Amino acid sequence: MTEDLVQDAWNRIDEWLREHAPRTFATLGPPAAHEEIAAAQEELGVTFPPDLVASLLRHNGAVDGAETFLFRTHDRLLGVGGIVEDTRFMRHVAEDRDEEDAESYWHHGFVKFGSHGATSDGLVVDCRPGRDSFGAVGRFFDETGTGFGHADSLGGYLTELADQLERGRDSGAVTFNGRLLWEWARPARPEWGSADEPLPGPDEQLPELDLSCGPTDLLHASLLDEFEELGALLAVLPRERVAEAARKQLRRLAVETGLHTYPEIRSALDAWDRGEAPPRPEQTHPLVLRLRKVLVQAKSHRDDHRRWAAEKMAHGIWGSPYRSVYESAGIRSRLTVDWRADLHADLGDPPLPPIPDDRFWGALRNPAVDSGWYAAQYAQEQG
Repeated sequence: MTEDLVQDAWNRIDEWLREHAPRTFATLGPPAAHEEIAAAQEELGVTFPPDLVASLLRHNGAVDGAETFLFRTHDRLLGVGGIVEDTRFMRHVAEDRDEEDAESYWHHGFVKFGSHGATSDGLVVDCRPGRDSFGAVGRFFDETGTGFGHADSLGGYLTELADQLERGRDSGAVTFNGRLLWEWARPARPEWGSADEPLPGPDEQLPELDLSCGPTDLLHASLLDEFEELGALLAVLPRERVAEAARKQLRRLAVETGLHTYPEIRSALDAWDRGEAPPRPEQTHPLVLRLRKVLVQAKSHRDDHRRWAAEKMAHGIWGSPYRSVYESAGIRSRLTVDWRADLHADLGDPPLPPIPDDRFWGALRNPAVDSGWYAAQYAQEQG
């Protein structure tokens, strides 16, 4: 029976989360009550497929928040109340559409069981009786409507999720600080560039490199907030520790994007490691000429990551270490699923603080981080 498939899948998911991501597992709700499920069906005027009922009887959704359980689509598992609320909202959104349009956008017989949160996007189950698609899992996108083909049943969808978790990193299932995170890295690109390439002449027509950076540049707190507990850690560590991590992160980025191929870049990073950062260069400095040439070559090779790395190399060496870490880690998040663990290691593996909230940023006193907006909000709350 498909209900057994649901139970088997949740057994595997729960076991994996308990072992690898206990903080995420703790967000999964207890079973829903039969009466609550029946009342939801009556309110929505639909019959839930047996798989959805079986899933709700296992976990009545997941508590919302930064540590919550998410499907690979980054949709949070909804409980009975969330299912009713989100489904009613979608019906309201679609009520002005004609019948033919509603069939592909949002049909009255669709029920939403996973929510993206920031938008109305989410996972959908077909509750239209008498159809071959009854119980099928699809996904709603605000701009394009509802598409199916994800799985024939919720049991099948949960089984696929269990498979993904057990494959771990190979399927994007990464754990950090007791949490499940879904990460994707770009496929490996063909290598290009050679250490033997001659340095371009100072008169060659090349785009200029942005050198408008300095060690006292401020980084806005909202940018660090994107890194959650790692951002909070960066904000409270001594500047010397952050500067050391900045050097290590930039070195990793150079290797991962192929910039380490060029002797001018290797030499600059070696000097930086020795505490011998060169003086602020001009556009005709050998290192800058190399980076300017890379910008042109990366564009022709459609290699955005190497282009971004070349653009940020100057910020890394001559700018604020906080900005350097933020930019290097931001690019590396597109290159490797291990970027969080790498950054934590480069910071010295200290204990991680809680995921920060606005109150944390409002109370922060770090002259390298612009937290003025949060401080104003915090002061207003205190007043």
